[in-house]
Order: sequence, then C-alpha cells, then structure tokens
Amino acid sequence: MENLKRWRLILGEDANERLEDLSREPLSLTEEELLMDSALAAIYGNDKAEGGDSANGRTGGRGMSNPQITRWLGDLRSLFEPMEITIIQNDAIERKGMKQLFFEPEMLDQLEPDINTGSLILMLKDQVPQRAKDNVREYIRKIVEEINKHIADDVKRAVTAAMNRREHSPIPSAAALDYKMTIRRNLKNYNIERNVLLPEKFYFYERLSRSSNRTVILDIDQSGSMGESVIYSSVMGCILASMNALKTHIVAFDTEIHDMTDVSSDPVDLLYGIQLGGGTDIEKSVKYCTDLIVEPNKTTMFLITDLYEGGNRNGLLRRLAELKESGVNIIVLLAISDQGKPFYDAQMAERIAGFDIPCFACPPEKLPELLELALNRKSMDGFNKK
Repeated sequence: MENLKRWRLILGEDANERLEDLSREPLSLTEEELLMDSALAAIYGNDKAEGGDSANGRTGGRGMSNPQITRWLGDLRSLFEPMEITIIQNDAIERKGMKQLFFEPEMLDQLEPDINTGSLILMLKDQVPQRAKDNVREYIRKIVEEINKHIADDVKRAVTAAMNRREHSPIPSAAALDYKMTIRRNLKNYNIERNVLLPEKFYFYERLSRSSNRTVILDIDQSGSMGESVIYSSVMGCILASMNALKTHIVAFDTEIHDMTDVSSDPVDLLYGIQLGGGTDIEKSVKYCTDLIVEPNKTTMFLITDLYEGGNRNGLLRRLAELKESGVNIIVLLAISDQGKPFYDAQMAERIAGFDIPCFACPPEKLPELLELALNRKSMDGFNKK
C-alpha cells in the first residue's frame, strides 16, 4: 500500500482509479501527503485548457500570476529536502513561464507590475541568474511604487488623523485648530443679532511627536499562501516606519523569527529579506512580539496570517487572549488581497474571534481606513468580521 501511495504521488490524481484497482481498496492519503500531492500537481500536473486550471481546480495553468502556484511553491520548504526543493523550483521556472523572464531579463522591463508575479519571483529569488538580479529588483521596486501610489498618502493621512485626535494642546496653532470642538463648546456664545459665533476658548490638536509612544507591530506570516499579503503589509510597514508619530516593528516568521525593523527604510530590501514559503509557528512569533510591548494600552498589533498553525495551537490561543486582556489592540488579518475569499483556518479564526479579537480579510484600498479605526480602537464590524 505504501508503494502504491508513492506511485500515486508520482503519477498524480489521474492515476488514482487504476491504482485503487490494483490495491482493491481506497488509497487514503494523509493530510501531509495531500498537501505534497497538490504542490507537485501545481508544477507537474497536466493542463486541461490553455492557461487554465484543471477540472478539479488543483492543477495549475501556465499563467505567471497564478496565486495557487504561489501557495503550493510556498509549501515546498515544509515538505521536501533542500536538494528536492531546488529541483522542483527549477522545474517551476521551466514549466510555468518564469524561465523566459529570468533568462531574458529585459522582458521584466516591459512587464506590468503584478502582485502574484512578484510573489513568485520573491519565492524563487535564490534561483535567479546573476545577470537578471538587477532586473528582478527593479521589477519588485515597480510593484512597491505602484502600491505606494495608491495607499501611501492615505495611510499617512489616516495615521495623522488618528493621532491628532487623541489629545488637545494648549498651544495655539491655526493649522491644528479643532473646528468641531471649538464650535460645539462655544455654541452658547452665538450672537443672534450679528449672526456670528464669538468663542471664549479655542481648542487645538496636539502636534504629532515621537513622545506619543504609540506602537504598531506588524507580525507577518511568510508562508507561501501569504505572498500577496506579505508584499502589501511590508510596504505598509515601511510607510508607518517613516512616520515619527509611531514606533513601528516589522516581524516576519515561518518556523523562525526574522525581525525586519532595521531594514524598514527600504521596502525592496525588506522584501528581499523575507523568505516566502515554509512551515509556520505563529505562537513562537507572538511570544517574540510580546517582548516588544512596553505599554499595552498604547500598542496596536496586526497579526497577518492564514492561522494554519504548525506549532502550539493552544499556546497561540492562550497568548492572544493574554495580550488582549493586557490592553493590546490585536487585529488578525487573514489576507490583504482583492482576490476574493481568503484561504485560512476557519476553526482557529472562530476561536480567536471569541476573545473579541477581530479576524477578517482586508482589501488593499481599505488599509488606510483600517489603520485609523485601529489606532482609535474603534469597532471593526465594517470589515466583515469573521
């Protein structure tokens, strides 16, 4: 039976019926074997239609920006030995349209920025030929610039709005005048005859400064299924790190912890420091982030993950509950994507939501609104809470 199961993994799903005839009983693959089967099918499966998926949805097409390919490539590090991974990744480059990009690098200069293609390139960056490395970095930079173009200004405005409205200052400044509060507190001084408001006191927003001690932690799952989210959250983290009003930590994890805060000045360097794919130990990463927290009531933590925990599930739940109870504002982002329904562990999401910790997917254009709500500790119901 074990030999037949090995042949089943080699030959793919099309051979399942014939192998079961030989065994005279169903071939029951374990969860890990099913994951391995899907990873192999994504690279070696037969295409049923040009550029499309197979009828069962598990065989990848030849499109370079197929998010399914990205997910299964990311699983390789948790399923295969390093030598096997190198062979499979090289075959992925050969069979899935990446070879032309890497060996004719000038093609990258003509390619429109695409998040899924960027995820694939980052995942395969160790296989990029030397002469294509500069072109690859430039292509990643194009993606970063495209994201910045759409969200950078709005993210900064959202953070400034949230921080400005936390405390009022006795120092007069026309630019920092809180019009709404000034009008509301002085309505009793409205002169009907002259049709004018005569304020007795003006109210001003506190100027932003590093002394605000507000902390944001981005804890980013770098498993293969999170490729698009990793890119968006890394760019967002770099935007936040550039703002004096916040102290920002950027942490990436698989089964190891990688503190990326020191390279947050350049999103391309940050993304190149991330190793997409591999196992997942969320609990270990949350423990690391806990040690970064000085003032829980002034800390907002985004845990960006699909919640498929390879470590201690109960330990993860316990740590999240303790952080929430301590006053940390925790938000679990299952995906930052506009690709539709996210891929995540629904059972874990439900249990975490039971601690009053929001769990939801967020489209990229909603990130500024999300940040403002989070920093003001307001309800997240508008983000399709799970």
